[in-house]
Amino acid sequence: MTALDERPALATLSPSRGSDFKSCPLKYRLRVLDKLPEPPSREATRGTVVHAVLEQLYDLPAAERTIQRAVDLLEPAWLAIAAAEPDVAALFGPDDDLQAWLDTAKVLLANYFALEDPARLEPAERELYVTHELPDLGVLLHGYVDRLDRSATGRTRVVDYKTGRAPGAGFEAGALFQLKFYALLLWRSEGVIPDALRLIYLGDVVTVDYCPDEDELRRFERTLVALWQAIRRAVDTGDWRPRRSALCDWCSFQAYCPEFGGTPPPWPASAENVPPPA
Repeated sequence: MTALDERPALATLSPSRGSDFKSCPLKYRLRVLDKLPEPPSREATRGTVVHAVLEQLYDLPAAERTIQRAVDLLEPAWLAIAAAEPDVAALFGPDDDLQAWLDTAKVLLANYFALEDPARLEPAERELYVTHELPDLGVLLHGYVDRLDRSATGRTRVVDYKTGRAPGAGFEAGALFQLKFYALLLWRSEGVIPDALRLIYLGDVVTVDYCPDEDELRRFERTLVALWQAIRRAVDTGDWRPRRSALCDWCSFQAYCPEFGGTPPPWPASAENVPPPA
């Protein structure tokens, strides 16, 4: 029960966890319900550090938003994250080349400046938390928007930074899932459909722009309803079968996956981790 209004606490679904279930129901279960620990990776941590720098960059006056100032923010951002998360700090031992890793992050920052001039931008919001409750299902959609731009004429643009490379042909829909998720939340919470969605891929200096409309967002909302109903069926039946794909190469749960000779923990997961019934 929530302390605020004594309603039953809502289950939640973020774009990342929705993507997990779409790609592999077993991964969703092990990550969300069983809450199995996942070791941090240097690649994911680099993404977190670069995101932090790009957020802090816009705290500076426009004239100071230079590549050098961004590079100056890099090591303090790493130290702050490492101090808060001991597992992340342990990614580098005394004999590891931390500086070489930071240099790869500098390349990503330089790529960002090749795509946008932050001195000419004044974001309306950064790390904006948005939510929307799906009617009658008892699930709260939520997520953090990297950046929300608003023009003088009121046009809005949702921007998401990616530190990897742009997806190949056939994977664009999956890449846009997250931005459509945010667009739906903004529309339902603020009544405004974003005029543009932008993915910025720092790994290969590519931007992808997309313009949603109301009909598409209504269809996407129905897709999320169906997705949540599929999650609920998996909870009720215990059917969390894995779905093998190229993403398996980066999965940290292979030891628990039948596709790799592993065995998942017994089902059900602990009661407090199972989403409440819809």
